[in-house]
Amino acid sequence: MRASSLWLFVALPLALGALAPSSAATASPSSVQATMDAMNRANAAVVGIQVTAIEDARSAESLGLNRTGSGVVIATDGLVLTIGYLILEAEQIEIVTQDNKVLPAMAVAYDIATGFGLVKPLLPLRGVAPVKLGSVRDLTPGEPLMAATGASGGGINDADGGVSMTQLVSLRPFSGAWEYHLDTALFTSPPVSSGRGNHSGAPLFNQKGELVGIGSLLVLDAAGDNRRMPGNMFVPVDLLKPILLELRQSGSSRQSHRPWLGLTSSDRSGRVQILRIAADSPAEDAGLQPGVVVLAVDGSEVSTLEAFYKKLWAHAAPNEPIRLTVLQDSEVKTIVLKPQDRMLMLKKPSGI
Repeated sequence: MRASSLWLFVALPLALGALAPSSAATASPSSVQATMDAMNRANAAVVGIQVTAIEDARSAESLGLNRTGSGVVIATDGLVLTIGYLILEAEQIEIVTQDNKVLPAMAVAYDIATGFGLVKPLLPLRGVAPVKLGSVRDLTPGEPLMAATGASGGGINDADGGVSMTQLVSLRPFSGAWEYHLDTALFTSPPVSSGRGNHSGAPLFNQKGELVGIGSLLVLDAAGDNRRMPGNMFVPVDLLKPILLELRQSGSSRQSHRPWLGLTSSDRSGRVQILRIAADSPAEDAGLQPGVVVLAVDGSEVSTLEAFYKKLWAHAAPNEPIRLTVLQDSEVKTIVLKPQDRMLMLKKPSGI
């Protein structure tokens, strides 16, 4: 669903007050048109992204070798912002325009700390104006937003791009099971819909047509209050602004070069429990097993993933030894691990 369909998809709900209860019911034709124009400009900057990973990529087990998602042009040189896991250990990257032209591209940056990825076409991306960057500081719960997905060009997954109207449900911290944490993340509902329901890298826009987030995950608890509400988690674009130049120059931020153990964990009922161990990781080398409960890091108690990660990342050097106090088979043990800098372990896409 592209520009020709946006009028019915955006303007009609706005005019009826279905999306913006505070003001849309009295929206004038000119204000509706201004919103439409802003949405159209934003939508025109959305592209599809197709990736083939290196055959022996570590990430292939969880992400697959062939990946498809979306991105959005953020600079006049064609630089595209997407979600980083799409381009993780990529061998080939292609950008798909809205008229289904497929352009070869290179990875510019992959940032573990934020989760962002940057891609640049190797051929000119003509006729596409970059979007403006907004801020989560200007958003309020219940506000209508637009998510967009790019076309696949009949490649890996043959699906057209489209737009999805959604609402901001909450702004809150997010801790991922894979040693990842954001102090603020955007949660929206209903979830992004497209030909394949693809949310990876989907840009999220406010009513001014400004970019406010990049799609990362499909979630079942968008409200965060222990009730079922399918939606999406978006990484706020605010995190990009202070590091964009650094990402362009070095391929990652300084914050991404931090201790990594190779754990997949959960926190429930005040306990941090290890669920899986990555192969050839510091955790595997130290003999950690799934089911182990982490009680403390360097003597400081932890009961949430956020506390666990922040204690881990507080170490000045990525490979500085870390002492974990764990509960294993009803026995409390102290295990010393030597973390690694995960950025140095990954098979980098050509260009980074």
